[in-house]
Amino acid sequence: MTFEFSEADQRFMDRALTLAARGLYSTMPNPRVGCVLVKGGEVVGEGWHERAGSPHAEVHALRDAGAAARGATAYVTLEPCSHTGRTPPCADALVKAGVARVVAALQDPNPLVAGQGLARLRDAGIAVAVGLREAQARELNIGFISRMTRARPWIRSKIAMSLDGRTALGNGVSQWITGTEARTDAHRWRARSCAMLTGLGTVRKDDPALTVRLVESARQPIRIVVDNHLETPLDARVLAGGNAWLFTVCEDVARARPYQDCGVEVVVLPASANGRLDFSAMVRVLGERGLNEVTVEAGSRLNGPLLEAGVFDEFVFYVAPTLLGEGAAGVMAIQPLTDLSQRFDLDVISVTPVGRDWRIVARNKTSSGGVA
Repeated sequence: MTFEFSEADQRFMDRALTLAARGLYSTMPNPRVGCVLVKGGEVVGEGWHERAGSPHAEVHALRDAGAAARGATAYVTLEPCSHTGRTPPCADALVKAGVARVVAALQDPNPLVAGQGLARLRDAGIAVAVGLREAQARELNIGFISRMTRARPWIRSKIAMSLDGRTALGNGVSQWITGTEARTDAHRWRARSCAMLTGLGTVRKDDPALTVRLVESARQPIRIVVDNHLETPLDARVLAGGNAWLFTVCEDVARARPYQDCGVEVVVLPASANGRLDFSAMVRVLGERGLNEVTVEAGSRLNGPLLEAGVFDEFVFYVAPTLLGEGAAGVMAIQPLTDLSQRFDLDVISVTPVGRDWRIVARNKTSSGGVA
């Protein structure tokens, strides 16, 4: 069904999307949702979902509006839920408040909802329209939608490199190729991620913490190290304070115990034919554990196999206007291609100046067509 939307509808939904974005760093594993209540052309209430377990956007907006909610139009960026989770159904709250109309940007892809919230509203005599600013709502919740529709998170690779595609000097020095503005911007991607993932090689070479430090965030992503044989140094910064997982094929309980004693979870996954971690199994486990967005910050020896395995949905390249030349480290260690038809083509989503550098966001063609 196609709906007609007025300029006012568009303006109020834009406000709801702005509110939803306030939860960019905090709502996981829940979606980012905003709600605006309008009556007589004036906003009478608004709210957004702040974190899992707290009231949803609609409830905040209804509380803000009070009695003025009766007869109002609710603009919400995602279909109101119809099931009882940590909180009661929002569809029921809207019905009880007496709203006259609900405009939703997007039907909820969660199988527990999936149109049932909208049906409940219609059954109560509330006018319902869907699809206003759908693309923007999808973009805001690209990881949640991925997990609900593909049973896996949206996985991006963040890479800082020179103009000639190099990520470090031949001796391993890489700090810093890009400027402070780009590094700060990269921490925003960390802050919106449920988890950061890297490999043992990067841990040994750079000893990264993979925490959010350069932007304000009330939470830290889980840190994950792909470590086939449990060789990560116990004093590695990525393990400090727990909130870290090791993904391994090693089933040796004795090797795992020192990590577990430090509060690190050791997750044993199946091995692929080459004896290394099965990336398909890894992606499935990430989805089962409720992760919406995962950002990979790794070297070419992990990036390459992840690319070949089809793990990456998105790439965030920070390109510095500098040249490092032959002998410097590349971006992806992949098997040599023998024909151009074997290349990995991407869709460029945006090119943005960040300080003296450029941020290029590009997506796997199959991912950008299937989710965003």
